[in-house]
Amino acid sequence: MTLNNKQRQYLKGLAHSLKPVVLLGQHGLTEGVLAEIDLALNFHELIKVKVAAEDREVKTLIMDAIVRETGAVKVQTIGHILTLYRPSEQKKISLPRS
Repeated sequence: MTLNNKQRQYLKGLAHSLKPVVLLGQHGLTEGVLAEIDLALNFHELIKVKVAAEDREVKTLIMDAIVRETGAVKVQTIGHILTLYRPSEQKKISLPRS
């Protein structure tokens, strides 16, 4: 799934007031963390994940792995916060057409 600019801007606006739902700790990206992200995406569709990695390259690799493993779309990253979107069975968020 890809988002056009209008859809991405719309999701950024919705995500602005959200707090991170999942926080990655010292153990990094584990199966439990991925399962928690998957659960949160199924329930909320739009979530924020905080990746606490000091090295910029490691942080980027972890964020890319999260996007790849969950099948979600990366809306934006600001600092250590990754915003993800994945539509669920019951559509909660209706995206603008274009």
